[in-house]
Amino acid sequence: MKIALLGYGKMGKRISEIAKTQGHQIVVVINRGDDQSHFGNADVAIDFSTPDAAPILISAALDAGLPVVSGTTGWLSQYDDLSSKCLDRNGAFLYASNFSIGVNVFFELNRKLSQMMRNIHGYKVKLTETHHTEKIDAPSGTALSLINDIIVESAYKTWSMDPNNTSLDTVLVEAKREGVVPGIHDIQYKSVIDTISIKHEAHSRDGFAQGALIAAQWIIGKRGLFTMRDVLEGHTMM
Repeated sequence: MKIALLGYGKMGKRISEIAKTQGHQIVVVINRGDDQSHFGNADVAIDFSTPDAAPILISAALDAGLPVVSGTTGWLSQYDDLSSKCLDRNGAFLYASNFSIGVNVFFELNRKLSQMMRNIHGYKVKLTETHHTEKIDAPSGTALSLINDIIVESAYKTWSMDPNNTSLDTVLVEAKREGVVPGIHDIQYKSVIDTISIKHEAHSRDGFAQGALIAAQWIIGKRGLFTMRDVLEGHTMM
């Protein structure tokens, strides 16, 4: 697989390292401000840039006819515009707030638990996410995906980062920034009787990088808009 890498921060570098060990080739690295008209002979573009650069770089890759896999968060106000461009170009675009296979299993657990708790009263849900101090967005993109699924699948209607919010239809959210933590997401349903919790903790960035490479291989030759759920349904992980 020949890869155009959009962004070369910590995730971009890790993807590059793992890709090479698997026999893939990074044919070009493009950051904001670089020439965005030359993608070499790439088969696919993988975006882990920054919130301000992602829409520009993804748009350029779609214009070049490349399928694009993006894991950059914090830019989703422009997602609909880029999705429309993808469809207009008969291209392929996959966005995921988190490419880790474990996190995507966690997404499914969260949806199922939310469904089970829909008609059970007396519990208050709280999501706590912890990341390294260099992470720009808060809550994280993964946290926002988890929150949205809770709201869709349960009786909760909104979310708040105000710790004093006691509304029964509000998901409480806490975002912590500590040290070099790759990512921890903890969901708790707490009552006066007990607490039900599910948690995912990343030990390194390797899970995110490996998942992005799996998604990149999967999307080549396809047309349309996709998520990691599509990849998980069409790929044997074990």
